[in-house]
Amino acid sequence: MTEHGNSEGKRIAVVGSLTNAMLNFRSDLIRDMVAAGHTVYAFACDYDAKSQAEVEALGAIAVPYQLNRFSHNPCNDLRTSWQLYRLFKQLRIDVSFCYFVKPVLFGTLAAWLAKVPYRVAKIEGLGRAFIDKPGGNGLVCRLIRQVQVQLYRFVLPKTHQVFLLNPDDYQDLIHHYDIPIPKLTILNGIGTCLQRYPYHPPQLEPIRFIFVGRLLQEKGIRYFLDAAKVIKAQHPRVEFVVVGEPDTAKGSISRDELTQHIESGLIVYPGRVSNVVDWLAQASVFVLPSYYREGVPRSTQEAMAVGLPVITTDMPGCRETVQHGKNGFLIPPHQVDALIEQMRYFIEHPEQIDSMGQCSRKLAEEKFDVVKINQQIIQAMGLEAQQTLGQASTAMDSGHHPIKLKGVNVVNEAIEKKS
Repeated sequence: MTEHGNSEGKRIAVVGSLTNAMLNFRSDLIRDMVAAGHTVYAFACDYDAKSQAEVEALGAIAVPYQLNRFSHNPCNDLRTSWQLYRLFKQLRIDVSFCYFVKPVLFGTLAAWLAKVPYRVAKIEGLGRAFIDKPGGNGLVCRLIRQVQVQLYRFVLPKTHQVFLLNPDDYQDLIHHYDIPIPKLTILNGIGTCLQRYPYHPPQLEPIRFIFVGRLLQEKGIRYFLDAAKVIKAQHPRVEFVVVGEPDTAKGSISRDELTQHIESGLIVYPGRVSNVVDWLAQASVFVLPSYYREGVPRSTQEAMAVGLPVITTDMPGCRETVQHGKNGFLIPPHQVDALIEQMRYFIEHPEQIDSMGQCSRKLAEEKFDVVKINQQIIQAMGLEAQQTLGQASTAMDSGHHPIKLKGVNVVNEAIEKKS
């Protein structure tokens, strides 16, 4: 154990934003923390009865809080910090584990003010503020980046552990801006469950290109659609699948726009699905022409686990998933012609789809196994199991629900006393 550890289980605040992201991307880590004998409080800003029950099924305790993901109003963010400060104090949190930009900044600040003994920040990509746009960034974008950097400069030295997902983020944030941090670990992404995403031989008839992710401009969805129009005109049998929902952020594809592409026969669009592995298993090639500042895209890791070759951009995070010419191709960001060229390669050389897909699976096993990555996280935090993983009792009984206290949702007092 590290210096903050002892023989007793810890009270861990896992602080994110949306419950969907917590359930899809953090469930394995939460289970492992609970199985290691710790009490996990899962903080998110959009709980409903269904998502609360799903989080509780992991053995965690659901804690709603208020967070405006897209606001640049400092008053809103300070209110978030104050709310988290009160909750951390009330719940007697021992370890804060904050991920995504705003929770890292304002959750870690709250944890420091609340004197949480061990504070962890997990930066999963640098996000919109660090996107370099064609033609340069505007004044507002540059200002937001500078403000965010200054916030990182203030907050990150107050952590005990920082996790990054790729070396570019270290160079562009920590090294470039000379931000002192006590301890840094670079992970191979957040990982994916290789058992839930088993290998499938890729679909070859018809050849099917698939995009999975938030339908944001920065994720490259419009480049995917532009390339699909060109390829579809030349190869009508080739199919293009889009899996994901429009986001509320500026630049997201609208539902009306999606409807037009569906009715024209350009794309197959199932929307948001709970069985994304089934759609990946019926695809040929995974495509993510992102210019977002990714950590390491989880969607790409899942596609690799299933056994799909990958076309993605030579951008931070994305480039960690492809060995060019072995399991897919890296293309320059914003270059639709380069994307079309690599799509044509797979159409003209379908035998490469299977061999490159097998290479993707091998790389997923070597680099992106969530079991190995979660073990690395837990060990780095000094939270090794007090008993065998998977054999611990859950942190709470069923039937407990959040209550209101001074306008803030908190956990039931009976749960707090029990845990």
